[in-house]
Amino acid sequence: MNYIDGFVAAVPNENKEKYIHHAKEAAIVFKEHGALKLVECWEDDVPEGEITSFPKAVKCKDNEIVVFSWIVWPSKEARNLGMEKVMDDPRMSEEVNPMPFDGGRLIYGGFQVLIDD
Repeated sequence: MNYIDGFVAAVPNENKEKYIHHAKEAAIVFKEHGALKLVECWEDDVPEGEITSFPKAVKCKDNEIVVFSWIVWPSKEARNLGMEKVMDDPRMSEEVNPMPFDGGRLIYGGFQVLIDD
């Protein structure tokens, strides 16, 4: 069964084009190292909740939006190996492909697929 890496980030509105460029470049690297698919989503209808919400989770500022994304891997083992190679790939360095958002507020995690219908 596939394995999913999920991400939520706060990205400054003015960095949308930079984010798209960053994500497209990163997608090439991830796919070369075993990822099956990458999906990047730009906030459209994301309310701020009273107790919890995507904006609160990533401490969105007034000039930021929420990005929700995921990477599909063939398995957890493929993800572990692929992610190690991605992190060592010079194309993912801050100098070559800088993150256009605060990585300190990035939420991420790995997930086992229960239903893929």
